Amino acid sequence: MKKINGYIESVFQSQDAILEEVLRSIEEHGMQPISVSPSSGKLLTMLVSLSGAKNVLEIGALGGYSGICLARGFGSDGKLTSLELMESYAELAKSHLTKAGYGDQVNYLTGLALESLDQLARDNKHFDFFFIDADKENYENYLNACISIAENGAIIVADNVLAGGTVADEDQQPKLYTEHMRKFNEAVAKHPLLESTLLPIGDGLTVSIVNK
Repeated sequence: MKKINGYIESVFQSQDAILEEVLRSIEEHGMQPISVSPSSGKLLTMLVSLSGAKNVLEIGALGGYSGICLARGFGSDGKLTSLELMESYAELAKSHLTKAGYGDQVNYLTGLALESLDQLARDNKHFDFFFIDADKENYENYLNACISIAENGAIIVADNVLAGGTVADEDQQPKLYTEHMRKFNEAVAKHPLLESTLLPIGDGLTVSIVNK
């Protein structure tokens, strides 16, 4: 898997000074280096652009890498709502989105994401694109919450669904979240309101279309 991703990025990924600065900043702030892979980030940009989404929700901001990728997809007339547990992470992500030119188009809600999702539902907010990349044990809860506030035809993307390949290869040492990802993938595949597939890019992305 590492060799395949390395090949993809060597052929299709060009250097990106803005995103490389985000990665350096994450390391300098002692944060975990768990941003999406460059190829996954590029795919997020393309999916937002191809779908024409203008109202995007992200669960898990970290340092803003994925936020920039999502914002690049909707350009100057879209909005990003980003849910982040840590106030300091949200502040760092906001600074990076601002440097990238999207500071006025992003709103950060801090605290427990499920509580923020409940509040968005109570406020009758709806979104046409979702990206889930946060605590793995809540992925199914996040999925259901996203569906409840999704426009018909919205796209839901979730990261890390291959868990380093361990969801499919029982000979590998499982990760702490391997079983969570197995259950999540099965839930996505069988959900009556979703049309889904799994793309083996980065650490794996499920891509779903909401059909209400």
